[in-house]
Amino acid sequence: MPFVTAPRLILQPLAAAACLLLAGVVQAQSLQELYDAARGYDATYLATRAAADAAAARAAQAEALVRPTLGLSASGTATQYDPAATGNYNTRVLSAGLQGSYSVFNATNGPTIDKARRGYAVAQADLETAEQDLIVRLATAYFDVLSAKDTLTTSQANKAAISEQLASAKRNFEVGTATITDTREAQARYDLAVAQELAADNDLRVKRVTLDQFVGRVGVEPKSLAVPVALPALPSDNVDTWVATADDQHPSVRKARLGLEVAQLDTQIARASALPTVSANATLGGQNQQNSLGGAAAIAAGAGTAKTASVGLTLSYPIYTGGLTQNRIKETLVLEDKARNDLDYARRSVAEATRRAFFGVQSLKAQVNAYEAAESSTKLALEATQLGYKVGVRVNLDVLNAQTQLYTTQRDLAKARYDVVVNGLRLRQASGQLRPEDVAAANALLTR
Repeated sequence: MPFVTAPRLILQPLAAAACLLLAGVVQAQSLQELYDAARGYDATYLATRAAADAAAARAAQAEALVRPTLGLSASGTATQYDPAATGNYNTRVLSAGLQGSYSVFNATNGPTIDKARRGYAVAQADLETAEQDLIVRLATAYFDVLSAKDTLTTSQANKAAISEQLASAKRNFEVGTATITDTREAQARYDLAVAQELAADNDLRVKRVTLDQFVGRVGVEPKSLAVPVALPALPSDNVDTWVATADDQHPSVRKARLGLEVAQLDTQIARASALPTVSANATLGGQNQQNSLGGAAAIAAGAGTAKTASVGLTLSYPIYTGGLTQNRIKETLVLEDKARNDLDYARRSVAEATRRAFFGVQSLKAQVNAYEAAESSTKLALEATQLGYKVGVRVNLDVLNAQTQLYTTQRDLAKARYDVVVNGLRLRQASGQLRPEDVAAANALLTR
């Protein structure tokens, strides 16, 4: 029986895989769809968003320091008297009043409000970081599933091709045109291919579980890259441009800068606590008293209605605090230095991460080009090896090696393409430029 040619060996398993893919394409979810679902399900992101909402409420609370306050009070009492001169009588007193206050001067109010506003800005930076992290985590899990599917498809195709080789070697041995060595080599390769397929199948199951937990669903099916694959170019090929952008936009740098500003405001608050405060107070009240006595006796006992009103200023000046104020100022000055060093560290870390991510993307794009060339070369090498096997100048092991090399190259090419997409998002994250719009850009690379 003639040797099975390369097109049949390669296309049969891939055609089966394509049929399975087409059968499930209706149920496949895009990256954008899963991202929209993850924003309403991922616990880490939702917790950070709740913290940002709480920070907004705290900032609004601080604004109350420069606003007047007004309170209402009311009371009612009933008293029984038993004096010897007048005999028993009862008294009922009803009173109500309004109390208002306003901080005329308090040097701590301004920096306290500014500190609360910056606290809200810090929470917004944390929320931006959480959203960028969600995008990268989801994209990584999404393309990990695609990569695992490609690995499984490659393993199945490799096993099918080796199975054909094994059957051919056995037939050739039976008719005396091949040695037992070819059969045993093919059997060994087949057993290894079975083990590789099992490992790839388990890895795909694990990767699917990771993707499912992002959206709280079961059986999420990601869409594959559209063919032909057209990977996007970077907005800039100059690493210094990315680093400069990171120093201006990265939420970690912005958070560290806000931390320094908060530390400086703490110093202002500590110094202002040694200054006097002035507050204005006003009250307006009324009281109605009734008793069981009559005539002049009732009036003599305080019966009737009375109104009161008062306006005043209160000055408070801390003369001696036992060293509390001075040591608080020393503490805040030291914390300023710490915040300043934290800002320097954040800038250096972001610059380093941006450079590493940039060179990583550049390397991966070069690898994609190399793998595309290698794929063409390995296909030609496989065809030449199969022809040599037919004419007797190549052995069965040579064909198996050529087939394995082709499948390995195709798998690595697909993985490199996925890595370019994911690491492109990581580069934007490292430079502080990652936005939800970038998810739509990555989603455009997928099949419709």
